[in-house]
Amino acid sequence: MKSTLIHRYRVIFEREPDGGYAIHCPSLKGCHSQGDTYEEALENIREAMTAWLEVARDFGDPIPPSDVLEETLVEVTA
Repeated sequence: MKSTLIHRYRVIFEREPDGGYAIHCPSLKGCHSQGDTYEEALENIREAMTAWLEVARDFGDPIPPSDVLEETLVEVTA
């Protein structure tokens, strides 16, 4: 039986010019998704990340360590 671990990774949302969102996970190379809404994009990247990790595990590839230390939003005036 495969063990289940919780992994935490940073994801990057980008608004698409025609609407919706593109999203990717920098730690999981090639792991991208999209969605018409923020919530849909978030659900889609979760599915993509799960699939990415399952394939890596099945092939014996290393699983990148979680990259979330702390999230801070910084406001600047320019």
